[in-house]
Amino acid sequence: MKTIQQIGISILFISFAISAVAQEPSQAPAQGHLLVKTVVQKEEVIVDANGEEKVQLVDAKTVIPGDEVIYTVTFQNISDTPAENVVITNPIAADLEYVDGSAFGPGSDIVFSVDGGTVFAAAGELSVADAGVVRPAEAKDFTHIRWQMQNEIPAGSQGVARFRARLQ
Repeated sequence: MKTIQQIGISILFISFAISAVAQEPSQAPAQGHLLVKTVVQKEEVIVDANGEEKVQLVDAKTVIPGDEVIYTVTFQNISDTPAENVVITNPIAADLEYVDGSAFGPGSDIVFSVDGGTVFAAAGELSVADAGVVRPAEAKDFTHIRWQMQNEIPAGSQGVARFRARLQ
């Protein structure tokens, strides 16, 4: 069993307009235009008073190999002016494997990296060298996820980005 700190709440990088700011993922201090918060949760099945099973999200304080965690990044423009060219990049911890097709972010283009965050492209456009043979990249090869906002974020507006990963 590992604590969430052991699986690495990855450092979140935010860049917008001309500046680039590194933020801690849990509760990022307000810098520039955006306030950013990242939570890591997992699904838990509960039985309600009527005996019906329901799935709810709970903090992922401990996880075991095979567990899926859900990273949810919320961001809010706390300034009086629009935030332009917003890009959110989240590394995937080495002992986590991205769950294929799980990245979500309304109003954003989602791209991935397989080389530690140097080059980003759509999932189907990436390749890796495996035992000297180049092959198409798979979800297990992704090292970073990036959400590139298609539009500016108006003053006071907020948004969300999310993905799932499995502990190896």
